[in-house]
Amino acid sequence: MMRTTAPRSRSVRTLALTSAAAVAFAVLVAPTGAAVAASGNACDKRNNNTVSKLLTCVDADGAMEHLEALQSIGDANDGNRAAGTAGYEASVDYVAETLEAAGWEVSFDEFPFTYVGPSTLTQISAPYGDYETGPFTGSGPGDVTASVTPVDLALGLGNASTSGCEAEDFAGFPAGDLALIQRGTCPFGTKALNAEAAGASGVILFNQGNTEGDDRQGLIVGTLGGSDIVGIPVVGASYQQGVQLAEAGSVARVFVPAPESRPQRNVIAELPGVNDDNVVMAGAHLDSVQAGPGINDNGSGSASLLELAQQMAKVKPQNTVRLAWWGAEEAGLVGSTAYVAGLSQEEKDRIALYLNFDMVASPNHIFMVYDGDESGFAAPVVVPDGSVQIEDLFESYFTQMGVPYDDAEFSGRSDYQAFILNGIPAGGLFTGAEVVKSEEQAAVWGGVAGESFDQCYHQACDTIGNVSTEALEVNIDAIALAVLAYSYSTESVNGVAGKRVPGGLTLPTPAGPEMSWSAGGGGLAPDHGHDHGPLEGS
Repeated sequence: MMRTTAPRSRSVRTLALTSAAAVAFAVLVAPTGAAVAASGNACDKRNNNTVSKLLTCVDADGAMEHLEALQSIGDANDGNRAAGTAGYEASVDYVAETLEAAGWEVSFDEFPFTYVGPSTLTQISAPYGDYETGPFTGSGPGDVTASVTPVDLALGLGNASTSGCEAEDFAGFPAGDLALIQRGTCPFGTKALNAEAAGASGVILFNQGNTEGDDRQGLIVGTLGGSDIVGIPVVGASYQQGVQLAEAGSVARVFVPAPESRPQRNVIAELPGVNDDNVVMAGAHLDSVQAGPGINDNGSGSASLLELAQQMAKVKPQNTVRLAWWGAEEAGLVGSTAYVAGLSQEEKDRIALYLNFDMVASPNHIFMVYDGDESGFAAPVVVPDGSVQIEDLFESYFTQMGVPYDDAEFSGRSDYQAFILNGIPAGGLFTGAEVVKSEEQAAVWGGVAGESFDQCYHQACDTIGNVSTEALEVNIDAIALAVLAYSYSTESVNGVAGKRVPGGLTLPTPAGPEMSWSAGGGGLAPDHGHDHGPLEGS
């Protein structure tokens, strides 16, 4: 929810990136889009160790080449790049080969992963139909054909569904039936556990339909809050499918295949620095959902880091730079969580900060920065010290470029979760998911009011055509500036003095967020269908 207390004035805050020993910033940031392109292959040959040189070379065109490669991988692998599939393995190989060719030190971090294959949902009574679906993370396996019993539904626009949130909702439920449950109010896991306790043989969890937006009408598939939450199959459905399944006499078949152990890999790349005990990390998840190739979510973040890696390859940083491409984020932040859990305390202490880039090119975007200072949203997690300074850096960049921005809730609802739970400062950028853009936001950033920031979120249409090159251009420069600046000094974040950024850097005090939100989330619905475990509900 929104904070009721007034945020501190940005006019009295200075960026304070480093002390005089580390910051005597004197050169303005290069224009977004690199107005003066480097001639020929100069970018590939030179050391892009200044902000001006790096931002001249890093651009959306380079990132789009990587997105086209990821699209081709999806096309060749059943239309997706999901963890546990050949499409993800091909994505890992592409990223690793690209990094090795650029000269980075590349390693693989393997982690256990339980893969659940494609599921089916079929209505075998009128009006009949094979429906697009998917298994919820934490679902049990099963192949069930049974009568469908609706559970406390509230159909129609403007509904306030609490379907399945209370055990009393299942009073008189026929044991052995499939429970048809509507999204709304409480976590998916609560609904599924209540259904299992009532004797349901399976669960069909469909979207709420309380608004006309795609985020409340389309197919919804999420997580029950972990693995092995229930022993019965749980699949998702769109609102319209739910309405059809709710008809009297409805019979359906639900199939969720048995889980398989398929260990997966994170890709880790390092550019060694003078101070190897002060590591600057940045990451993006590489996997897609099973429904589509995931080019905005999260090819956009993955491609941005690849483009940056190529253009930074000849930099000799003060601090070691470590980039990560995470696996199985869509299954519940599995790869990043396993990575951090596998670090010793000494290794965790070496990480100065972590920057996360998940969906940075949404087609109906607004520009958002993780709200470390909680000026827009009270964080549902403890915000590690130093995170505010990371937010300030991004905000100062947007201010420098004249780009309006807003807060995204510092919620831990992406791969930075494991880092912040271990006290590591974090920040990142976001351009919005399934939430509908408001009239006020359209007036500030353009685009279409009344439509989701990403209408293809978690769908088959999240393809190369679902990317805003404008948003990508702005954000990739912000990403490059932050990583380069911190590669020289993280004093403002963790107190470790480094050295002056070659060529200098001047950034203004942040102008402040637009404060365009009337509810929590900052581009993610409060009961976001892309659940990632205990920090979220649906």
